[in-house]
Amino acid sequence: MTLNSFIFKNYELKIKLFPFFALIFFSYGKGIAQRTEESKALLEEVSSKIASFDNIQFDFSYLLENRQENIRQETKGNVTLAGERYKLNFQQTTQLFDGTKIYTIVPENEEITITTKEDGEDFGINPQKLLVFYKEGYTFQWDIKQNVLGRPIQFIKLTPIEENKDIKYLLLGIDLQQKLIYRLIEIGTNDTRTTLTLSKIKTNVELPPRFFTFDPNKYPDYYINQ
Repeated sequence: MTLNSFIFKNYELKIKLFPFFALIFFSYGKGIAQRTEESKALLEEVSSKIASFDNIQFDFSYLLENRQENIRQETKGNVTLAGERYKLNFQQTTQLFDGTKIYTIVPENEEITITTKEDGEDFGINPQKLLVFYKEGYTFQWDIKQNVLGRPIQFIKLTPIEENKDIKYLLLGIDLQQKLIYRLIEIGTNDTRTTLTLSKIKTNVELPPRFFTFDPNKYPDYYINQ
């Protein structure tokens, strides 16, 4: 998805139409600046709304595609976040962060790995950063608007400010009705496309008191690696 480019080719009328062209370019430049400010304002509105919740819970699908390599892999998961704490279920693994330590629970291996926030394992999705990652390191550009099942989704193109060997750009889709993130599309430099789609979003859910607390008694036969 790229923005349309405009090229003026009529050189014979260049002198006569120069004031007209100058006006067009000036207006177009103002339009870009205005669109950038609209993008920033929308993202700030979304960020503020997310920050206002005591907690947020949603399902997601994670689709990895590379047509040249004939790769298409889709995984589903769900996550609950409350401040810095989170509980993530993804790729048959549960990752729990209680605010101090990360507990990675792998039923298939009957193994639990305990790490700190600083050296925690990275599953490609960091729940803490997922909803606010765009606040630093990107330029904003207003992109296309789509209607998805009757919902208006406005996409904003995010381009890394610093050169990134892995990412060309991102497309962040905002649900204009809910003012929440609906979809994130990452276009890689190797033409790999990953799409993260959020669904069944719930906020301020009543959670059990020890929802983010790791209980080793639930895993008596698991090997614990610390």
